[in-house]
Amino acid sequence: MQLASKVHEADDFNAVQEMFHSQGWTDGLPIVPPTAAAVEACLEWAMMPPDQLIGIEPVRERPITVEKLAVNAVMAGCLPMHFPVVIAATTAMLQQEFLLHGATASTGGCAVLLVLNGPIRQELSANPTFNVLGGSDRATMVIGRALRLILINVLDVRPGGIDRSTIGHPGKISYCLAEDEEDSTWLSLAEQNDIPREVSAVTVLAAGAPRQIMNEWTTEPKEILETFAAEIRANMRHYSIWPGNYAIIIPQQLRQHLQTAGWSKQDISEFIFERARIHRREWADVGKASVVRDRGDTVYPAMESPEQLLVIAAGGPAGGFGAVIPPWLGHKSHAVTMAIGACLDCEPPKF
Repeated sequence: MQLASKVHEADDFNAVQEMFHSQGWTDGLPIVPPTAAAVEACLEWAMMPPDQLIGIEPVRERPITVEKLAVNAVMAGCLPMHFPVVIAATTAMLQQEFLLHGATASTGGCAVLLVLNGPIRQELSANPTFNVLGGSDRATMVIGRALRLILINVLDVRPGGIDRSTIGHPGKISYCLAEDEEDSTWLSLAEQNDIPREVSAVTVLAAGAPRQIMNEWTTEPKEILETFAAEIRANMRHYSIWPGNYAIIIPQQLRQHLQTAGWSKQDISEFIFERARIHRREWADVGKASVVRDRGDTVYPAMESPEQLLVIAAGGPAGGFGAVIPPWLGHKSHAVTMAIGACLDCEPPKF
């Protein structure tokens, strides 16, 4: 297999770390040396030649080959079996509706959230329960990190350069989780996007930091969901009024109350769609009175429709906690769900 990437030599493991760090090729953490053998193993697992084009970055028209993805996936700690997720996630980010350049160059400091669905979660031993947003398992950590290294090394998205984040958040290191499909009666996020349950998929979203909520004082679905809606309203007051793909993570304790009462994801989305909205005059309560002007009675919904809410079943089995993940710029950047290693809308071959 002929690779096109430049070959570098170093005396030992520590020398590799210093070389990559001094060149700005890392995220500040140690990397796995991307040897030719390791890169080729990823390519062989994906059954793709090194020069296969994954896509072209739409603003600077930079081509992205599968070899460059493999190099950075290895650096992040990915095994070959993780690599198809990296390919699918990168392909999803390149879709026009994701607005890749805007999301990665904004001062808003969002990160790329990945949600895994389907059989690949179990194949990779991705843990959808305890500590699901805090490094729950190897697969989600290295896959999320691979996306960050790809942005750095393939698209030059470095802090102070293209990445103009004022603050950023820890999800920029790795922001990946698996949905808990086994302990949920709901349709998975992928199924809601017309991908069959037997097909693996990944959803990408340009997202802000998670905002944790807690309600252990009720089993009433509307009261539980009002806590989520209140956190979304707070984000609209403190950050942005623009509607978009908010995501909520509902762990097992709260999820059981909702499922016992017969609430589906659609029911949840419709309730929060109606409750998660504010008047523009509320901005005056948080120091933004100067932008209210004569539009104080204007109502802003958090989503344009219930379908824009991403309801994710994940998290540990105990504790009345949940999380709201706000979008970066909802009316400009949208979540994209893509099958992993499968083409669902391809035309059948003609004979």
